[in-house]
Amino acid sequence: MLRRLIGEDIELVTTLDTDLGRINADPSQIEQIIMNLAVNARDAMPNGGALTIATGVDRFDEGHAQENVTVAPGPYARLTISDTGMGMDESVRRRIFEPFFTTKEVGKGSGLGLSTVYGIVKQMGGNIWVYSEPGLGTTFKVYFPLARATVQNGEGAPPAPRAEEMLGTETILVVEDEESVRDAVCRNLRRAGYTVLDARDGVEALALSASHDGPIHLVLTDVVMPKLSGGELANRILVTRPGVRILFMSGYTRDAIGRHGVLDEGVSFIEKPFTARAALAKIHELLHPR
Repeated sequence: MLRRLIGEDIELVTTLDTDLGRINADPSQIEQIIMNLAVNARDAMPNGGALTIATGVDRFDEGHAQENVTVAPGPYARLTISDTGMGMDESVRRRIFEPFFTTKEVGKGSGLGLSTVYGIVKQMGGNIWVYSEPGLGTTFKVYFPLARATVQNGEGAPPAPRAEEMLGTETILVVEDEESVRDAVCRNLRRAGYTVLDARDGVEALALSASHDGPIHLVLTDVVMPKLSGGELANRILVTRPGVRILFMSGYTRDAIGRHGVLDEGVSFIEKPFTARAALAKIHELLHPR
C-alpha cells in the first residue's frame, strides 16, 4: 500500500528490528500514523527521493539528553520515518502539530494530518520528535511505551550499560548549535567526571581547540551546523590533533545522513535524542576500545 501511495520515483527503504517487543495499540491507528507521515514525506519529495521506515527500542531514563522528548522513564518501541525532501526551518517545525497549520497550497492540505498523529501518540502515552533542516529532509521519531508484560519478560528493552561505562576523566569537546541540547550533554558529561569544552559551531570549536593547551581526547559534534559542518570540522581538527576520537550526533538517521553524502561510511555516530547512559557508553567504547 505504501509503495502505491508514494509513487515510483520514491525509493522505500525499511530497517526493522527483529526484537521489538509488544505495545498496547490499535493497529488501525498505527497504520494511520504511518500513512500520514508517509504522505507528508511524499509531498516533500516532488522530484523523488527516499522514504526510510525503521524500528528499534530505546530506553529513556531521568537524565535523557533531549528534554523535549517528554516521556516517562522506561523502554519504548521507536518508529522512525525519514525522507530526503526539502526539509523545513525552525519556524515551521515549531508549528507542524498545530491543528489546521499547513504549508501546502490551498486545497492540497487541511493541516489535520500531523495534529491527528500527535493526538494518537499522546493518547497512547508516547511522544513524537521531529528533526529537520532546509534541503536535508525530515525525520520523525515516534515512541510507544512497551507493554507491561513485554517489560516483565525482558523482551525488547536493551540492557543498561554497566556502571564502569559511565565514568571518565578525559577531555571532551562538545560542538552543538542548539543551546538546550549542548547544555544537557555537557552537564551529563561533567557529572560523569569528564573535563568538557563546548562550542556553538565548528568555527568556534576550531578556535577553542587551537587555544586549548591540554589534550582533547574526543570531539562530540553535531553533523549539520551553520558555518562549518561536523564532517568538515572533523577533517580540520584531525590535522592538528591526529589522535583525537570523533563521535558524530544528529537527529537524522545514519541512513539519511549517508544518502546526503554528509558523512563517510564507518564513522562513529549516535542518533538524537539519546539518553545520558547511551552517550556515555558510546564515548567509553571509543576511548577504551577492546
